[in-house]
Amino acid sequence: MLSIERHILSVALLLLGSMVFFPGCEVDEFQKLDERNWQLTWSDEFDGAAGESPDPEKWVYDLGRGDNGWGNEELQVYTDAPENISMDGEGNLVITALQSGNSYTSARIKTLGRFAQQYGRFEARLKTPYGPGLWPAFWMMGANIETVSWPQCGEIDIMELRGQEPHIIHGSIHGPGYFGGNPITKGYSLDRARFDNEFHLFAVEWDEDKIDFFVDDFLYQRILRDDVPGEWVFNQPFFMLLNVAVGGNYVGFPTADTPFPQRMTVDYVRVYQNAN
Repeated sequence: MLSIERHILSVALLLLGSMVFFPGCEVDEFQKLDERNWQLTWSDEFDGAAGESPDPEKWVYDLGRGDNGWGNEELQVYTDAPENISMDGEGNLVITALQSGNSYTSARIKTLGRFAQQYGRFEARLKTPYGPGLWPAFWMMGANIETVSWPQCGEIDIMELRGQEPHIIHGSIHGPGYFGGNPITKGYSLDRARFDNEFHLFAVEWDEDKIDFFVDDFLYQRILRDDVPGEWVFNQPFFMLLNVAVGGNYVGFPTADTPFPQRMTVDYVRVYQNAN
């Protein structure tokens, strides 16, 4: 009888340790979402042949190192070379960070000028790279970035990960008064698992008053319009980005323990709108 009681206690403690708690909100209540009627508006299933580049009707490239390492002291040069970004022939897009001596190459693609949407559900199923100094991300920016500067355009980081912490991802937003090293953000941690070992689904559901963040359809963060200390700039169309950065002020820099090449493998990206 004592062993059974110990087993029950250990299971209870395990479940307790895996929960994400939200101050002032019961977990069950927090998970009760409004009914949504999602309709697909855009997708890329990455079903091309091995070595094929991303669909140019859907994606464009950011190329080069960018000013000040894209503003983050990043080390990589972004290319459109197949060794840095291409389909694997198995229904995935693979973004590969490579090292050559003290130089690094990788890839960054975006839907700017191809697709943007205001509100809805934005999701990607992917596996991350790992290792100190690796910085994979699935994120969004306001489509007005060509006419206003960042952070006025707004930024939604659906998923970003520090490679030295392969079991933790972060969801964040940036806007006027809450940007750079001071975003509104929350982490989500796997229990005895890592995001580079298998595919996970990362998503946001966004409307005029809030942005919800999900991992594998578990809601772990809700940001309300009234939560932001500055202007709410999330009332316009946003476009999507996928990239793997190397180094930068968010993750630090690669070490001798960082293995290369490193890959972010993306099964699909899908966008929906609520028809309710």
